[in-house]
Amino acid sequence: MKKPPDRDSHLLLLVAGVKGAIGTTLAAAAAAMQTAPERILPYLTTAEQFNALVPVTSVAVAGWDKSQQRVTDALSRHGVLPDDFWKEHASRLNALTVMDAPIPTGTIGDQVDQLQADIARCRDRFPKARCVLVNLLPAACDLADPASFASMDALLNEPAGAVLPDVAYVAAAVESGIPVVNFPPNPVELPAIVERALANGVPMAGRDGKTGQTYFKVVLASALKARGLYVDGWYSLNILGNADGLNLMDPDNACGKLNNKTRLLDDILGYPVGERHGRSTHKVHIDYYPPRGDAKEAWDVIDITGIFGLPMSLRLNLQGRDSILAAPMALDLARWAAALQTAGIGGPVPDLGFYFKKPVGDNAPLTFEEQLTALNNLESRIEVRVNEAGMG
Repeated sequence: MKKPPDRDSHLLLLVAGVKGAIGTTLAAAAAAMQTAPERILPYLTTAEQFNALVPVTSVAVAGWDKSQQRVTDALSRHGVLPDDFWKEHASRLNALTVMDAPIPTGTIGDQVDQLQADIARCRDRFPKARCVLVNLLPAACDLADPASFASMDALLNEPAGAVLPDVAYVAAAVESGIPVVNFPPNPVELPAIVERALANGVPMAGRDGKTGQTYFKVVLASALKARGLYVDGWYSLNILGNADGLNLMDPDNACGKLNNKTRLLDDILGYPVGERHGRSTHKVHIDYYPPRGDAKEAWDVIDITGIFGLPMSLRLNLQGRDSILAAPMALDLARWAAALQTAGIGGPVPDLGFYFKKPVGDNAPLTFEEQLTALNNLESRIEVRVNEAGMG
């Protein structure tokens, strides 16, 4: 097999769904950092962090996908980047190690065995790299009661269709000692997997990446709370025309994302929005609108109340690009995960709540200020642990 061009990279992203819109954008960004880092690095929150542990420009991408298209054909199909942004990297992109996604037959254990074998081959091809699993599979709702799997062995003996497909990737990573970044809203943090992650010192970051509207929602809700302004209602509408938008038109796939978007606001404010009306006045809608493609748009109407109970309101219109917002976050999170593992910090990491709508773990920070403080404290913990171990 041809030797990967990024063989000497220090960080290897193993991406589930590597030929999707975010996955191909992430691959293009990793390639661009080799020749034009100024186009990528200023937009990373970790650009100045962990460089002694995980050099920021030394990143390679591999992964799994059901599609048989070349990576460049997938890039072209998604239309996120103009062709001239990635064509100079076409040979590098088409040389990525892309493996077949496991088929939904047999047991979860059969899938995990296949994925672990794939991971082992990738480690052989990238001997210097710290590996991180980045889950970019489509949003879906849970298929089973997490408590029904009493142990990892019980989980692995279940039929492949008993849980979301993401679970096999996460289980394989944890069993292989590889950190996990769970970007979709899919609940993969089953108790048996979390227990094994803690035992193996494997960090788990997730879930539901906070890329656009919800990020600004957290900022605004935190500011309104700090100012003592009462939120009487909040109406949010999202339109997007990519595969994610189409997938979220199915209520069975959208339920997790909608729940995360809705509950987050009440948690930050400390009261249910609409409580004085006897019903929720926090409305969230997602609509598939093909003309927008990856260029999503979000509208927010926010009704607030000041002294004497007098009403006021805000309007926010975000015209974003879904994959352009998500890809650098996935890279930032992978660097956090690799640094955490180096420092010996495993299991769910609620301190990374800055990046997620529904961060895993206990006592996740809620307001924007709390989330920034948690990130700073986490970085300090990593530095102390690494220096104590003499790894810096």
